Amino acid sequence: MGEFMRKITRNLLSFLVITAFLLTNLPFVFAIRDEGMFPPDRIERLDLKKKGLKINPSEIYGPNGGLATAVVRLSIGCSGEFVSPNGLILTNHHCAFDALVSASSADKDYGRDGFRAGSMAEEIPAKNYSVFITNRVEDVTNKVLEGTENLTGAEREKAIENNIKKISDLEKQKLANNDGISIRIQSTNNGLFYYLYETYQIKDVRLVYAPPKNIGFFGGDPDNFEWTRHAGDFAFLRAYVAPDGKPAEYSQNNVPYKPKRYLVISLDGVKENDFVFVLGYPGSTTRYRESWAIKYAQEVNLPFLVKYLRAWSDGLVKAGEEAEEKRVKLQSEIFSLNNSLKAFEGGIIALRRGEVVAKRKAEEERLSEWINASQDRKAKYGNVLPELQKLSEDFYKTGTRDRILRTIPNPASTPTFWLILDAVSSVSDGKKLDNRKRNEIMAVFSSREPVAEEEIMKFYFKALDELPSDQKFELAEKIFAGKTGRDRRAEEASFINSILRGKDFDSAEKIMNLYEMSLSDLSSKYPKLIEFCLGLLKERKAIAQKTESFSTAINELRYAYQKAMAEMKKIEPYPDANSTLRFTYGYVKGYQPREAVIYTPFTTLKGMVEKDTGVEPFDMPIGLKQLQQKRDFGRYGVGDSVPLNFLSTVDIIGGNSGSPILNAQGEQVGIIFDGNYEGLGNDFYYDPMYNRAIAVDIRFVLFVTEKFANAGWIVNELTTKQRRVTSSAK
Repeated sequence: MGEFMRKITRNLLSFLVITAFLLTNLPFVFAIRDEGMFPPDRIERLDLKKKGLKINPSEIYGPNGGLATAVVRLSIGCSGEFVSPNGLILTNHHCAFDALVSASSADKDYGRDGFRAGSMAEEIPAKNYSVFITNRVEDVTNKVLEGTENLTGAEREKAIENNIKKISDLEKQKLANNDGISIRIQSTNNGLFYYLYETYQIKDVRLVYAPPKNIGFFGGDPDNFEWTRHAGDFAFLRAYVAPDGKPAEYSQNNVPYKPKRYLVISLDGVKENDFVFVLGYPGSTTRYRESWAIKYAQEVNLPFLVKYLRAWSDGLVKAGEEAEEKRVKLQSEIFSLNNSLKAFEGGIIALRRGEVVAKRKAEEERLSEWINASQDRKAKYGNVLPELQKLSEDFYKTGTRDRILRTIPNPASTPTFWLILDAVSSVSDGKKLDNRKRNEIMAVFSSREPVAEEEIMKFYFKALDELPSDQKFELAEKIFAGKTGRDRRAEEASFINSILRGKDFDSAEKIMNLYEMSLSDLSSKYPKLIEFCLGLLKERKAIAQKTESFSTAINELRYAYQKAMAEMKKIEPYPDANSTLRFTYGYVKGYQPREAVIYTPFTTLKGMVEKDTGVEPFDMPIGLKQLQQKRDFGRYGVGDSVPLNFLSTVDIIGGNSGSPILNAQGEQVGIIFDGNYEGLGNDFYYDPMYNRAIAVDIRFVLFVTEKFANAGWIVNELTTKQRRVTSSAK
């Protein structure tokens, strides 16, 4: 798969995840211990000394920087951290996986076998990776909302837009001629908060070391999101800049970046109930949603996404069976799809188990009583709940239909159909084929997988057929008129094959030729297909207009809803995650997933050996197994093994992958790489009984790098500390 399509796939997955939450998300329990992904300016207010922090909070983030400046965002959507003065970055294996696959070939599968540079000179480009460093964070909510107190609707939005532009322009003037530095203002919680971010981008990122997949993703999908866990999910990258210190694209003349701050590694490990904290870039949460949105997420939206992603993943697996080179290139995309698929499945279970809809409704009943108990509150918030209910019920009524029609076809999963649809749209609007569109067609077409596309389009037409009778898509019913059950499935497959397997659309050039035809010529040559495309374009336009109107109206109501809830509960809500720098804290702790089962918070290399079957995905490398058998642990062993993974109550989400987890002294003790299955749904809410973050112990990282990979030169670059001889891993 080409990088262009890889980006499209990542963007589509992000869109699916975010829209699943933005249009649907969930409740908030404001004052739960350990809950919250806090912007850096909130750290001083958290009374962390009482909670177990041993250093001054200003050492984490302050006017002069702090530990937070060592933590970076990767363009792939992960976090990472500088761990040496020479730009060495520690992150997750799965965060480096795209780079490993991009550098692979049929006879050199870095995704499977890992990669090890013998020196800096042997480090290879992590294609299309960038690193973003946050220099400064500022709460500009009051500045952005200045003068909007008495405004509503489009007038208020315009005033906010003007204020943002004014603030941004002023900040950019101060930064003139500062290469690589950018200013952006981001909102969260439907405009409840606005933050300004000054970031620095590094464009030359290289692979240093990543273990084989049967260490980095040991246990594969069966173990994904599960505890117990035995995955060495880590990788080393390095950031490079031009000799003058400015950011630059890859060049052999570039030199390692010198970070302002890098983390110190602790070899002491952690024990149960130890205080820990995490810095990183969590992707997206929406924990302040109304009950109608939660119900839609649980019963409609997430179940549809599970079916769609399963069809997509199954299609790619089938496509990969055609050739080894194709299998190698598709493995990263398949991993991403399966990861999202399992997360959505877990989210559905978590919503049901937590009875979140019922709890949210109960809170709304309390809110209604509180509002109606005061004339001032009725004037301010009296319309919020009734209007939210009406707007939501009207919009979500056709939610599945709208999702199907606006999601498929798309350039990532169904490129041939999407290119045809796009061509019909352009011809219909009188647009000519330009160089940009020509290049896009060539990039999309070169990466298409007809086998996978066929499976997804089968899913698409079947999903349309399963819609309620009053929501059927007229053009699909016309094409397959009179057909039901197996006969309809056969007719759908024939229609799909005529496009994917026929000669009319089997090259980028033939797609481009569509732009040279008139709409009437296209309709004459492909009557069913063009009629279907025109009908779909009309539907998509109507859905887009409906969605835009819904978003504008509901954003204003949700803003008031959150303010009312906060006033009633007399608390200050925290900003939702939005891929910006955040702080969260908690404690090393196990949990009880169900009756008669108790999980302790530690696993070891010994447990990995016990789980090993010799068959993928439980096939650990022989060399690693021998190190356990010989008890050859170096300085990283504790008792009869090496600590591997551990649990904590820190509040994390996708995007935190690769984040450092630090001890009370501010030293790195591990790397966050996952959450537990019982804790999924934490996009919506945090449950202290079930939510756990899974980290790989830093001692296992160094053990594998030094003892298994014989890459001691990397370990020698790190600064390590050890206060006690042993830790209490169990």
